[in-house]
Amino acid sequence: MSGRALHSRPGGYAATIAARQDALRASRFGSRLLAHDDALWGDDPAHRKVAANRLGWLDAPVALRAKAAELKAFAAEVAAEGFTHAVLLGMGGSSLAPEVLRLTFGVAPGALALTVLDNTSPAAVRAVTDSHDLARTLFLVASKSGGTIEVTSFEKYFFAQVQAVRGVEAGRSFVAITDPGTSLEQLARSRGYRRTFTNPPDIGGRYSALSYFGLVPAALIGVDVDALLAPVASELEALRADGGDAIALGAALGGLAHAGRDKLTIVASPALASVGVWIEQLVAESTGKSGRGIVPVAGETLAAPQAYGADRVFVAIGSPALPEDTARALDALAAAGHPVFHWDSPALTDLGADMLRWEIATAAASAVLEVDPFDEPNVSEAKAATQTVLQQALADGRFPERTPAATAGALSAFVPARADAPGADPAAWLATLLAQVKPGDYVALLAYMAATPSRLVQLQALRHAARARTKAATTLGIGPRFLHSTGQLHKGGANSGVFLQLTADEGDLPIPGEPYGFGRLRAAQAAGDFAVLEARGRRVLRVHLGSDPDAALAALVKALPGG
Repeated sequence: MSGRALHSRPGGYAATIAARQDALRASRFGSRLLAHDDALWGDDPAHRKVAANRLGWLDAPVALRAKAAELKAFAAEVAAEGFTHAVLLGMGGSSLAPEVLRLTFGVAPGALALTVLDNTSPAAVRAVTDSHDLARTLFLVASKSGGTIEVTSFEKYFFAQVQAVRGVEAGRSFVAITDPGTSLEQLARSRGYRRTFTNPPDIGGRYSALSYFGLVPAALIGVDVDALLAPVASELEALRADGGDAIALGAALGGLAHAGRDKLTIVASPALASVGVWIEQLVAESTGKSGRGIVPVAGETLAAPQAYGADRVFVAIGSPALPEDTARALDALAAAGHPVFHWDSPALTDLGADMLRWEIATAAASAVLEVDPFDEPNVSEAKAATQTVLQQALADGRFPERTPAATAGALSAFVPARADAPGADPAAWLATLLAQVKPGDYVALLAYMAATPSRLVQLQALRHAARARTKAATTLGIGPRFLHSTGQLHKGGANSGVFLQLTADEGDLPIPGEPYGFGRLRAAQAAGDFAVLEARGRRVLRVHLGSDPDAALAALVKALPGG
């Protein structure tokens, strides 16, 4: 197993976990998964039909390892032609794995520096435009369906920008990664794209890290694709023998969720810090449905045991090892009775195998929870709500807006119908929302704005202040990316989320060929998300931060005790 090992300190749940692990082994879960058995998650014909067309992620690492030399040659070709940067235009499963690979491995000498754009904020789009020489930038347009509204909008904008620089040669600056027969494949042909990488169609977005969606960007930044995929073989061998730590952890997480420990808190060594957000999408979108699910918590700073409720489980991943203070904090949590697991990852080159491990573990946890890990029944709700808002705006000639329940300077508070905001004090708005948190709940920050480094610091401070006040698990999602990730859990999981939506004024930016710009698109996505949460009876508050979101965030943090 390349030196990787799972260390378990189950607290008082040893018997519960062992029973779940034994049951999966007895059912031959591993070998059946490897054989693409679509009945592992129940006998419902509709679910089996979905699962039957979503198990290609088990085969892709081996099949695409044979393409390693081809990918390396492609990367050398574009570098030799003078390209120095790459921008990946994606969303959800098509963007998170490339971002993890870039943040983990960096950029090799002579390779292309990679930027991932998965935010429809006008400021975020402008930042990419302003920081890149468009004549030397390769754009990767990545979409499984080929019709994701965010990716389509990015493509229209940047193709027009490059066309202004390169004219009829603009297509040579674009590469498509998509499934066979999509509208994106057709667009790439008509626009004269440099290359189209056609991905195996039986792989869902969140399981696509070790397919072309992850491997093409990896090759461009100089990752040795063959070395990345080589350790995968040992994980597949463990499955074939109906064993392995991936199934053991998945069984544990599913069993602990049944027992009320459904907040999976991911603790990573600095070298693997970015992996948590990828795990977050994988676990949340796979398990969060049918009124149940595992809530992944990525990016929280570890605290003393008394800061947590009795709903946590901690999984640490380290390469080559965890910092001493992190290890001590985990020891204290284990001593206090919290279940703690630690996966060793002795080398960064094991990241490919680690990703496959998490995919297997998530599939196993889903079986224990009796949910289909491959469908996303509630993701389409927010998409449909966004389209409704956009269509209404076009019909009415103006963007539909709620009346704020309260205002204070540049800040405005919006609440669901039949709810009142208590006055004009931001502390009162937040206090009322957080007072609704009960044991076993989680607090989710949903930030629709550009994720600048300074703003992320403020958002992290706000989530930790909320944890200090409530002892609840906290999550931070940047919109609209999280709509393709934890958004499924928010709507389809248990009604245990308390949601603070944050929006800001960032101007607008036209999208060629569309009657709306990125500002209106992002506003429609936020409004649609709020509407779906409201319709599902979720506890939600929207705070609009005005045109100076950094100052407004600082005020909100200060307003909360512990901020």
